[in-house]
Amino acid sequence: MLCSKRRDASLPVNRAVVIVPSLKGHGYLDYTMESQPSRALSVMQELRRDRQLCDVMVRVVHGGKDKTFAAHRIVLAACSPVFKAMFTCNLKERQAPEVKIHGIHPIVMERLIDFAYTSRVSMSAQCVMHLLLASTMYQVDGVVNACCDFLIKNLDSANAIGICHFAEQIGCTELWQRGKEYINIHFTEVRKEEEFFHLSHCQLLDLISQDGLNVLCESEVYEACIEWVRWDLKGRSQYFHALLNALHIYALPLRFLKHQLQECPILDKVDPCRDYLSKIFQEMYLRKPLPPVKQRGNQLIYLAGGYQHRSIPNMEAFNPRTGQWLRLADMPVPRSGMGSCVVLGLFYTAGGRNHSQSENVDSETLDCYNPMTNQWIHRASMNVPRNRVGVGVIDGVIYAVGGSWGSSHHQSAEKYDPETNKWTFIAPMKVRRIGAGVTVWNGLLYVIGGFDGKNRLNSVECYRPEKDEWDSITPMGSPRSGAGVVALNNSVYVAGGYDGREQFSSVERYSIEADRWESVASMKHSRSAMGVTAYRGKIYALGGYNQGGFVDSVECYDPEKDEWMDAGIMPTGRSGMGVAVNMEPCPRNLSPVEGQH
Repeated sequence: MLCSKRRDASLPVNRAVVIVPSLKGHGYLDYTMESQPSRALSVMQELRRDRQLCDVMVRVVHGGKDKTFAAHRIVLAACSPVFKAMFTCNLKERQAPEVKIHGIHPIVMERLIDFAYTSRVSMSAQCVMHLLLASTMYQVDGVVNACCDFLIKNLDSANAIGICHFAEQIGCTELWQRGKEYINIHFTEVRKEEEFFHLSHCQLLDLISQDGLNVLCESEVYEACIEWVRWDLKGRSQYFHALLNALHIYALPLRFLKHQLQECPILDKVDPCRDYLSKIFQEMYLRKPLPPVKQRGNQLIYLAGGYQHRSIPNMEAFNPRTGQWLRLADMPVPRSGMGSCVVLGLFYTAGGRNHSQSENVDSETLDCYNPMTNQWIHRASMNVPRNRVGVGVIDGVIYAVGGSWGSSHHQSAEKYDPETNKWTFIAPMKVRRIGAGVTVWNGLLYVIGGFDGKNRLNSVECYRPEKDEWDSITPMGSPRSGAGVVALNNSVYVAGGYDGREQFSSVERYSIEADRWESVASMKHSRSAMGVTAYRGKIYALGGYNQGGFVDSVECYDPEKDEWMDAGIMPTGRSGMGVAVNMEPCPRNLSPVEGQH
């Protein structure tokens, strides 16, 4: 018969003689009761409630009133290193029947004592900061972590600055870092809240010195400083010059600087600031060599649209530092062969073609993507459709060059002003070009190679906006259409392309100062109609097409080493996409990443 697990209480027990049988074998008993700690705490909580076996009274004095809690020293010591030191070290509280606590509200202390017995804490949102302060003082890590998690989840533009500074004062490093990250990412909203205007000048200097500020344009940071000074013009105007020095001043658009010098009322009251901005404006206007412009936030390489047996609407962003891809909002209409650029933090796509089974339409459309909202909006259309168009930006104005409309190959070019949302024609090029490479350096627009309807071209033209004139310059060594073109370090690089017979892997470099072309290291893959851009002093070539089909590789060129390296794989191999570098999109508006490479 099997023995029952419990002894029957009715069975007699011979307490005089108990014979313990011996067990043969080599095993041993090893058993853990997982619920025992919680059961033990539950019993201790009952004992505390009935004031049994309690060996200390915790008296909390606050605001002239006090409240007393019965407790067990060993339970408090197990929960809090501060109580442990109080009860085990040579302090007066070690044997004292009562411990007096100052500076903490009784309700907060009650929650901490309850947590010691129950491992559970609850508090209204209005009191969480007080609970965090008390749990930090008494090193109750579980409550500290719970409060920090709650505050992180409830960060918003109105409270982020206050929470961040509070966390810094009490030494909550993770909460402080998460608060700073939130402020950096949501600076555009945070700068409109009352907390922002109560920053000291030192706190504001520290904030605007962060390279991680997520803004579309440095003008947002400038305007935030202006509004902060205007909050208390008499007391704060003395700090304006220091704020200007903390800005990425050379990242301010030229037209924005001109407007500030003409219209900003604060500059009328602070002459040194006006003189400083005027000097910066003159340097930029005269195209003098400028210090490197620091970029705010994390920069990514954006890819829009493209062609793979049909035009596609895909929009993605590539992080060269991690090799990761983000899937962003699709373009309003599938397009390939369009030009892309970034102006004041907004990503623009111009022209192209929607080539699908149902239609094959050349486009005059200009669409604009906002990384802060992950949304596209339509802007004013170009004067004519332009497929395989070249695009460049000078002083915030977009230039669209050449391209085709049906069988017509354009010699014309036009420019777009985002402030007025209007396109106007400029002087036509010397020859017709589609698939030409376009780049900008030092205020000049370079148009390289392309196809005129009969021949692939090696000719190069340079546009001077102040004269509205085109000049011919030294031609390339090889005719190329669909080449990748980018300016970097006073040179223009032309990679790949097509000469009518084959796609190239070769690369030519044009020295602007010497007016001379030379060959540099070839890419690992031949390709045309790919995307090329400069990122952190290196050149990236993405996608394209060659004899093997659509290319999905990403290559990176280091000018100092004259060497190309593999840098990643695209989610979808394709050609004819728009490529440009821009700030990382705001994460709150992104969908989960699929198919990470």
